[in-house]
Amino acid sequence: MEDLSKKLQNLKEYYGKVLQNSKDLKTNACCCPEEAFTPEIKEILAQIDKEILAKFYGCGSPLPPLLDGCKVLDLGCGSGRDVYLASKLVGPQGYVVGVDMTEEQLEVARKHIDSQMRRFGFSKPNVEFKKGYIEDLREIGIEDESFDVVISNCVINLSPAKEAVFSEIFRVLKPGGELYFADIFAGRRVPEELKDDPVLHGECLAGALYIEDFRRMLQKLGCLDYRVVTRRRVRLENPEIEEKIGMVDFYSLTIRAFKLEELEDRCEDYGQVAIYLGTIPGYPHAFPLDENHIFITGKPTLVCGNTASMLTRTRYARHFKVLGDRSVHYGPFDCGSSFFKEGRASSNSCCS
Repeated sequence: MEDLSKKLQNLKEYYGKVLQNSKDLKTNACCCPEEAFTPEIKEILAQIDKEILAKFYGCGSPLPPLLDGCKVLDLGCGSGRDVYLASKLVGPQGYVVGVDMTEEQLEVARKHIDSQMRRFGFSKPNVEFKKGYIEDLREIGIEDESFDVVISNCVINLSPAKEAVFSEIFRVLKPGGELYFADIFAGRRVPEELKDDPVLHGECLAGALYIEDFRRMLQKLGCLDYRVVTRRRVRLENPEIEEKIGMVDFYSLTIRAFKLEELEDRCEDYGQVAIYLGTIPGYPHAFPLDENHIFITGKPTLVCGNTASMLTRTRYARHFKVLGDRSVHYGPFDCGSSFFKEGRASSNSCCS
C-alpha cells in the first residue's frame, strides 16, 4: 500500500507540477497525431478553450460513435478535453463524468464548464468532474452498471493497480456497455528495474502493459474478447529515453471491449452473417468495428459468434442486420489477425 501511494504521489507531481503543458513532454508517447481525429471531432476541438487543449495529454481519440444521449465516464480526464468532446457528442440529454486524481488538472477542467456550455449551446451543464482514483470508483460514489460507455486516453498505463482499474470499469458499465480507450502498450514486458523511474513512468512508458498480459488480465475479469481499432508504433525520438528503455517496442492502441456475458475466448463459426445498414452517423459507406472487421454498407459479411453478439447486444444493434444464431457450430472462425504488424506477430484470442 505504501508503494502504491508513493507511485500515485509521483504521478500527481509529474502531471500537476512538472508538466505545465504538452510541450513539456519528453517523448511523443502521450501525443495524438492529427490523423487520429475524425472531421466531427476536429470541428468540436475548434470550440474548446485553448488552456484545456494545451494542458491535455493523450495518445489517441477514444470517442466511439453513437454517443447521443449516453452516460459516459472518462477515467483520468486531466484538463477535460475528452470530457468536453464527449459533452458535445452526448448532447443535452446525455451526461459525462470525468475522474482524475490531480487537483491542478481538475482546476483547469472545472473553470471552463460555463464557457464550454455556452459554446455548445447547452442551457445547463451536462458534465461533472470528480477527484478520485480510477482504481476505486466506488469511493467517489460511482454505482454499479451506471454508464453506457467508459473512455480513457493514455492513463491506464500509469496506474500501479491496473487489474483494479479494469475490474472497476466492468463493474460500472451497464450490460452491453462499451469500454473504448487509447493507451500505450508494450511488445514485451518492461524490465522491473525501470518501473520506478518517475520520468519513464510519467511519459507513459514504464507502466505500459505487455499486450499478452493485458489479454490475460481481461480474461481473468471475464472479458474474453477485445478488439483493436487502431494502432501505431511509438517512436520515442529522445536519445536519453531511448538509452534507458529502447529495448522495448511501444505501440499506441485504441481498443474497444463490451460487457457481454456470452462471449467466447476464441472466435467460433456459427455460420452467421452481418449486414451493415449504413445508418451510423459519419459512416455512410462503411463502419470499422475494429481493424479486422470493416463492414461495407449493404454487403453480407461472415462473422464469428463474438462479433455477432457485439453487433446485436449493444447500442450498435439497430444499425446491423445479423442472420443466423448459435444453434449449429462449424468450428473455429479465422479472423486472420497478427498482433504487432511491424515484424512482430502474436497469436491472440478472438480477432484482437
